[in-house]
Amino acid sequence: MKTIRIGSGAGYSGDRIEPAVELAEKGDIQYLVFECLAERTIAIAQQTKLKDPTKGYDPLLADRMHAVLRLCHDKGIKIITNMGAANPVAGAAKIKEIAQSFGLRNLKIAAVSGDDVLEVLKAGDQRIEETGAPVSTMANKLVSANAYLGAAPIVEALKDGADVIITGRVADPALFLAPQIHEFGWAMDDWDRLGKGTVVGHLLECAGQITGGYFADPGVKDVADLARLGFPIAEVSEDGSAVITKVEGSGGAVTTATCKEQLLYEIHDPTTYFTPDVVADFSRVRFEQIGPDRVRVAGGTGRAKPETLKVSVGYIDSYIGEGQISYAGPGAVARGRLALEIVRERLKLMGVKTTELRFDLIGIDSIHGDRLSTVSGCEPYEVRVRVTGRTDSLKEAVRVGNEVETLYTNGPASGGGATKSAKEVVAMLSALLPRNLAKPAVDYVEA
Repeated sequence: MKTIRIGSGAGYSGDRIEPAVELAEKGDIQYLVFECLAERTIAIAQQTKLKDPTKGYDPLLADRMHAVLRLCHDKGIKIITNMGAANPVAGAAKIKEIAQSFGLRNLKIAAVSGDDVLEVLKAGDQRIEETGAPVSTMANKLVSANAYLGAAPIVEALKDGADVIITGRVADPALFLAPQIHEFGWAMDDWDRLGKGTVVGHLLECAGQITGGYFADPGVKDVADLARLGFPIAEVSEDGSAVITKVEGSGGAVTTATCKEQLLYEIHDPTTYFTPDVVADFSRVRFEQIGPDRVRVAGGTGRAKPETLKVSVGYIDSYIGEGQISYAGPGAVARGRLALEIVRERLKLMGVKTTELRFDLIGIDSIHGDRLSTVSGCEPYEVRVRVTGRTDSLKEAVRVGNEVETLYTNGPASGGGATKSAKEVVAMLSALLPRNLAKPAVDYVEA
């Protein structure tokens, strides 16, 4: 039975680069996939593109391609990535530029676009799923609207001989499902195999999470050599079964436990996992440890794909102002609490307009609140004050951090290490769009 090996080179935009190089060098893979696009990432990328039409792709695209492009070209490894973000065509041009700097020839690069559906969403005045309100009610706050495309345009690019495929917003598992469809000739309505391929994609999409990174918990779930964490490989067979593994000798671990945790990641109903390609059913997935760092996965299935595509809608939600300062030594907690009370009163006196405020001592009550702050019975020798305010303007957000900074000379003794920041908050909502309204397109450039 035919088998292919797919490596996961990244699980988010800022992920490590050297594990992907290790996969290309030692993983005996045919495909290297970089999954780098989160929901807010693409909205922020759209803002970047508005400022500079030649930008809007992932900021680490060039670094990743400099690290692996020549190696993958020499070994015949195809690269698939969603690092195109808001501007896959510009991302393809950047890859071409890097290929030419290496003197690479006969490299075909495909850019998959068509996920930007902002104007389509506005024209149809679609409903926001979380609020039930029409898109028109958000008017000037909208930044982006990107539909989750499926595997089909990536499969098209592979059939056309593309060596590197860069996309915008596609469903994460689709990046890994596409090479399976292409290599095994699966029909686009073979729901059972598409479901199995989606299981593989979901297991790989977060890279180091399944090889023990996010899994690790000292003394409870110990994982060795995390500083050299290896990223996962799937050995996928034509029937959709697979073995999850990693490069021999790399750090981390692949076990039934690491695989089970990743399978459940971001899953609401395991019988009904909606993707643009198939409604996958994970409820009967089985894992079997068949060797060191080798886990067999089987039992996934699926049924007909939904008639709509999910759309991530980015909008300007608010602004956040923050200030921090540290206190140490005897009485650090008392001085920290006094600092918080001073800032609380100052914000009132100065009339700073906030819609939400938080006053925290990091390490004491910043996560669980004051309910657990005295459980240990031992007062810490150092604390860090944090005051955070949500506002409707950047100007007001700046004022929050300013009041914390003034504690240097106007607050309790021995404060130090003050920082302040103010930033725009891009938040995400979702909508459903009839799939025929999204028009995927594939453009090619050659080096």
